[in-house]
Amino acid sequence: MNHEAGPVARVLYGRMLTNSDPEKAQVAFVAAVLEKYRDAGITIKRTNTVGRVSAVAWKLDFGISPGEETVHASLGALFRLPESERQHWAAHLADLPFSENYLKMLLHPGSCVDDGDTRDW
Repeated sequence: MNHEAGPVARVLYGRMLTNSDPEKAQVAFVAAVLEKYRDAGITIKRTNTVGRVSAVAWKLDFGISPGEETVHASLGALFRLPESERQHWAAHLADLPFSENYLKMLLHPGSCVDDGDTRDW
């Protein structure tokens, strides 16, 4: 399976990295994250590939992935949500192919993770 980013994502992340702008970084969530808002009668509008949740005190624009199983939003937009909403979105993170050991190392700097022998790539 090819996991290489498409041309638009390469430009977006290229600008993000070149300009040291993490606001544009995308975070993916299972689409069920939106059920809370639908159930509460909060307005959710969409086109084929983008959407917006509009609550009284905040709004969030998001992208809709092909197949509509996940949605994604910019880290900057997520940081502007109220804390309780950020916790809700965090509870619905999509499972991406990350190295779990690397994530553990980020959570506990200086820790040692037995991950096999060191070798050249």
